[in-house]
Amino acid sequence: MIWQLDIIILSFVVICGIAAITVRDLLGAAILFGAYSFMMCLLWAEMGAVDVAFTEASVGAGVSTVLFVAAVFRTSRRSKD
Repeated sequence: MIWQLDIIILSFVVICGIAAITVRDLLGAAILFGAYSFMMCLLWAEMGAVDVAFTEASVGAGVSTVLFVAAVFRTSRRSKD
């Protein structure tokens, strides 16, 4: 393992995680969550857990992000009251 690469990816994971919980827009939060999952996929692959990385990429960064974005688009931004 290259520890410099691990530190860089870990810093991106922390930045994406903090940004995902602080952003005010739901679509932006869903996209940042997908980026967080993708960075975790890279971190798992760098550590040698390829099966966990593949699962994180397909479920975390793939399916969950698509479902979150679809849910955001199906909601209305303003109430009809």
